[in-house]
Parts: sequence; structure tokens; C-alpha cells
Amino acid sequence: MREQQAVDVEPAGTTADGAGGAHGVEGSGRAGRRAVVRDALGVGVAVGLSGFAFGVTAAGAGISTAQACVLSLLVFTGASQFALVGALAAGTNPFMAAAGAFFLGTRNAFYGLRLSPILELPRALRPLAAHWVIDETTAVTLAQRGRAHARLGFTVTGLTLFVLWNLTTLLGALGAEAIGDTAAWGLDAAGPAVFLALLAPMLRSATERAVALLALVLGLGFLPVLPAGVPVLLAALAAPAVLFLSGRRMKGPRS
Repeated sequence: MREQQAVDVEPAGTTADGAGGAHGVEGSGRAGRRAVVRDALGVGVAVGLSGFAFGVTAAGAGISTAQACVLSLLVFTGASQFALVGALAAGTNPFMAAAGAFFLGTRNAFYGLRLSPILELPRALRPLAAHWVIDETTAVTLAQRGRAHARLGFTVTGLTLFVLWNLTTLLGALGAEAIGDTAAWGLDAAGPAVFLALLAPMLRSATERAVALLALVLGLGFLPVLPAGVPVLLAALAAPAVLFLSGRRMKGPRS
């Protein structure tokens, strides 16, 4: 820990070759910003391209190209969009399908509560920024150290995702006829699969892995019997459940 603090403090007074001054601070700052932009672009591009899968899936569910594009433009949360078109394709009542997608999207409100004190954006920008509060922007923002880098990561990830997701939705909807049977390709799983691949390396501790495993069991276990979106909300109970059990185990030897 002390070694890490020394590394963090060193650029403020010296450069790598021992020269002091503001030039060292500026160079270090640029390197940090470049790293944030690189990571944010990586997430934005990787997940943004899966909008193509949504466009194809939406077309296969009987949704027009215009409707698919409006969903990506105004809803802009992939899991909810996939849940909606998947439910419609299965013959679910449109109101029930929309309700399931809405419940699934409520997790973004909790993300907003977590990100608000970190970003501290001006009031005029908050309604616009709220539209970009999704899984990926939250993950990138929380991975940063310092408000400036958090804002940069949020902005680059959100902008990249928003542009690519909407563009690839259009391309996917237009190209659905050339692909044929969209259900046979399993493209509705592309977006969640990409996000899980990005999230997996962040599960370092035993507690984090236990939360992820329990959430997976809850989500998949209730998927066949509950409306779309509700299993995801139940999966959110994994975190407090694991923390409660961990706390009781730690108190056990003392009693």
C-alpha cells in the first residue's frame, strides 16, 4: 500500500528521468487520460457493435426498422430492449412485455444514485447524462480514480455506445432479411455475453464471485416462471444476501 502511494505521489514532483516541474505532472495527466479514453473506447466499441444483434432480433420479432431505431434512440438500454422484443416474439401481450422491460430497466436508477456523487455534473447536464446511465458506463466510471477521469470515462463510453448502438441497430434491422431465421443465430444473447466477458475479470475476491454466482442462480432459476425483467430484480438480492452471510460468519467465532 505504501509503495502504491509512493508511485502515485512521485509524478507530482519528478518525471521518469528525475527532472522536476509542471511538465512531469502534465505528462502523467495526459497518460492517465489516454488510458481512460482507451478503456472507454474499448468497452463502447465492443458493446456498441452488438446493437446489430438487437436490430436483427427486433426485425425477427415483427418490429419495423423505424420502431427498432426509436427504441434504441429513446430507451437505450440493451437488456430492456432485448427483453421487450423477445417477449413480443414469444406472443406476450405488448403491455406485459413493456412492463417486464421497464422493471429490468429500473436498475439504472440505482446506478444513477451511485454515480451522482462521483460525477457531480451541473444540473443542466444531469437529464442528458441520465440517458447514458447504463451497465457499461457505470462499470467504466466506477473503475476510475478521481472525478476528472470518472467524467471522462463516462462521457467517452456513453458517446461511443450511443452512436454505435443506434447506427448498428439501423444496419441490423435493414440487414435482417439477408440473414434469414434470426432466432437460429441466438443474437439476442450477444449483448449480455459481451458485457459478462468485460465484467468477469473484475470479480477478484471470493465475496464478489459468490455474489455473481448467486445472482446467476437466481436469475436463471426464476427465468422460466416469472415475467421478463423480474428475475433480474431478484438477482439483485444476491449482494445483500452474501454480505449478510459473510457478516454472520465473521461474528461467529467471537460469540
